[in-house]
Amino acid sequence: MTLSPDMVALPPHGPGLRVGLFGGSFNPVHEGHRLVAEQCLRRLELDAVWLLVSPGNPLKDHAELAPLATRVAAARALLTDPRLEVTAVEAAHRFSYTIDTLEWLVAACPGTRFVWIMGADNLAQFHRWERWEDIARLMPIAVYARPGATFRATVSRAATAMKPYRLREEAAATLADRQPPAWVYLHGITSPQSSTALRRAGQNGSN
Repeated sequence: MTLSPDMVALPPHGPGLRVGLFGGSFNPVHEGHRLVAEQCLRRLELDAVWLLVSPGNPLKDHAELAPLATRVAAARALLTDPRLEVTAVEAAHRFSYTIDTLEWLVAACPGTRFVWIMGADNLAQFHRWERWEDIARLMPIAVYARPGATFRATVSRAATAMKPYRLREEAAATLADRQPPAWVYLHGITSPQSSTALRRAGQNGSN
């Protein structure tokens, strides 16, 4: 499967729209990803959530990475709510780091109110990301709880540095309107599924 033009296209956007950006390899996409996207859509009162399927995370081994077009197609098949958009726009611009993608999106979509969405497992190592402080200053951040990751995430280097800007969970619906830095930690329904476990299960099943 090859990438089609619609797979790398920028989803509909416009001034005033509240859009969550949920990035990752999605290798493979699973119910946990859909749950996070749907919960953030509702609890942050967003108009849309874009799944940004990355060519490859610089912090991860690419040896087991499925083709990008395959991951985009799988995500689109799983996320059927029309407010959940799936795009590989990063590949079209050859972005390697999240900060490059986000800076470009802010410039390309003036007036759109973006929120960066990530799981608690990513917050735990957020300080390792390229220019993570700039990400926090660029747009509000929503962190969604992941099984077993809450304690590590909330005492992590990045969480500690951003503590003064953390909102009460009850104020989550206001996040898209906040001037960054601003972030919220969302507790709620979680899924035990993980992409790593699913890949291992698939490998074991093929042997």
